[in-house]
Amino acid sequence: MTQTSSFPASLRPLVRPSVILGLATLVLHLAAAGGYGFFRDELYFIVCGQRLAWGYVDQPPLIPLISRFLWQAGGGSLWVFQLCPAIVMAVTVALTAEFAAALGGGVFAQALAGLCAFGAPVLLIDGTLLTTDLLQPLTWMGCAWCLVKLAQTGNEKWWLAFGAFAGVSVLGKYLFAFFLAGIFVGILATPLRRSFLKPWLWLGALLALVIVSPNLLWQYQHGWPFAELARAGVEWKNRVLPPGAYLAQEVLMMGPLAAPVWILGLWAFGIRPKLAAYRAFAVAWVVVVALAILVHGKDYYAAPLYPILLAGGGVWLEGVMKRTISRAAYAGALAVLSLFFAPLGVPILPVDSFIRFEQMLHLSSSAGTSERSALGELPQYYADQFGWREMAEKVAAVYHALPPADQAQAVFFGRNYGEAAAIDMFGRPLGLPPAISGHNNYYLWGPMGHNANVVIVAGGKPDEYRAAYQDVTVAGRIDNPYAMPYETNIPVYVLRGLKVPFNWKGLKHFE
Repeated sequence: MTQTSSFPASLRPLVRPSVILGLATLVLHLAAAGGYGFFRDELYFIVCGQRLAWGYVDQPPLIPLISRFLWQAGGGSLWVFQLCPAIVMAVTVALTAEFAAALGGGVFAQALAGLCAFGAPVLLIDGTLLTTDLLQPLTWMGCAWCLVKLAQTGNEKWWLAFGAFAGVSVLGKYLFAFFLAGIFVGILATPLRRSFLKPWLWLGALLALVIVSPNLLWQYQHGWPFAELARAGVEWKNRVLPPGAYLAQEVLMMGPLAAPVWILGLWAFGIRPKLAAYRAFAVAWVVVVALAILVHGKDYYAAPLYPILLAGGGVWLEGVMKRTISRAAYAGALAVLSLFFAPLGVPILPVDSFIRFEQMLHLSSSAGTSERSALGELPQYYADQFGWREMAEKVAAVYHALPPADQAQAVFFGRNYGEAAAIDMFGRPLGLPPAISGHNNYYLWGPMGHNANVVIVAGGKPDEYRAAYQDVTVAGRIDNPYAMPYETNIPVYVLRGLKVPFNWKGLKHFE
């Protein structure tokens, strides 16, 4: 008799671990959606989406397109905007459990894999913010599912579905290239290498190429700006971690209690005969992590692979953990600790309460950060949700206080795309003109007819401004205690009378 036999047949699909955990994930994220504010990158993606193109300096076109739709459909509602990552993460958790079932796992394997995904800090953040990581766990798992079906059925047509997932993944984030490199090496290490001698793998590759070709053409036409941006990140933006510290971050990123599950999944995929057909997943993890360490990549580059490994680990543990009490204890501990630590990835606490919670745990806001920027009391993914509306309001006050002659030619110059996007999104209702910036895609949009003779800028070094302008005046101040340190407690300057020729190319800043 199965565990669900006491339920009516029509309700049995609803008591699967995937459904229960998927709904729990959705409820958790919806309870927190809109809790703080728009994230820096979310504002930038909306602006990019309002200027649709097949590519941008720093990302492919899919996330800006989704951001544009959500902004318009929700009328600017943050809750509606963040509903999208909440739904995607709920589906990710549900499919992690279902992937364990596809590997032959029973109820415990499915529940264990799903619980680990539910509480993983990096996935909690992915379910809170709409970033380029939005679709990666789903598309990588989609590719993995195709390989499982191919190994189980021998039907080579699954390569077409693999190609479709690959194409969509690249349009979301170029990081998929790491996974593709890992899977390629992994396929060579398994019986799946026979597919290289058959047409369907190549047809799938062709399908992926067709899907991404408009974006590749855009990058080519603009001189491959993403390659320039990636080099800058490697050289000075990303934190450089030695291999041991990088691997330690992988454990923290997924949660210590989930670590045994994905590590055993890695081992099972790589070694155990039962899952030997799927050795490509273990090889892919090794390649992705090695590449990330080699190029000084961020610690979350391998994050989309972990739901796959969790499913494998859940299946293996189900085979060796026979006692009901040990299963219940492990699953219960995962559930309790996931909910206890959820505020670290989901903004369910008021910000002051979160700071006290962080202090109670003796955690630093810099723990787990992947960049070199200085931090305040909040981790970067929270701090960058504060201060943007206030910045627009302060800049608008400065702008409207200008004499009419200055106001007619004044423009806000953002030192980064976050500042510029904040003015574009929140400044328009306040009567501000579009912002300009030399940062990433704002550089390609150009100065939009401005000669930079009257400029409003937030922060920066006054001596550098005086070298280029006759008049440098402090006209306001921005102060938000929760924002990133370099975005708060800064003056708002009005720069007048450019002393040197206006050189837009000199303002180019890709990183």
